[in-house]
Amino acid sequence: MNIIIYSLVIFVLCYLILKLLVSMSTKKLSKIVRSLIVTFSLLLALLFAFGGKILLSLPLILVGLGVMKLKGLTLFQIFNLYRLLQVLRHSGRFSYTNFNPTQGTSSLTLEEAYKILNLDPKKNPTKEDVKKAHAKIQKKIHPDISPETTRLSSIVNEAKDLILKTTS
Repeated sequence: MNIIIYSLVIFVLCYLILKLLVSMSTKKLSKIVRSLIVTFSLLLALLFAFGGKILLSLPLILVGLGVMKLKGLTLFQIFNLYRLLQVLRHSGRFSYTNFNPTQGTSSLTLEEAYKILNLDPKKNPTKEDVKKAHAKIQKKIHPDISPETTRLSSIVNEAKDLILKTTS
């Protein structure tokens, strides 16, 4: 009799979980699966590390870091975006607390524009170099990829325009 009850409970739970999965959007489902994989691998890595199996925990940590993505960005791209944000914060052009997309464009200095596009002004970059650097950054922060990066994208566009005006 217990087998019948357990089977019925498992069937009902499976039915409810599958019904929930069907009604969920694919983006939300992929985000949940990704977070479960990251959480599970990091928990296993911590368990192995505390259990003395550090060599076994390293691959799980790398798997967890490889699965971690933010709006389609890899961990390396997130690091580069963070560097860009730090340059903009130090120049006073970006603040995490004050966001106003309708804010007028303020003038960039030429030095800031070179820093934003990761170009060396001493090497006298050509227009093609500027366009390549701009395209490389825009692939990571374009508003179509992530709507939260609209302001960053406009600052990068402004930096490109400023450098292109000064280079002949």
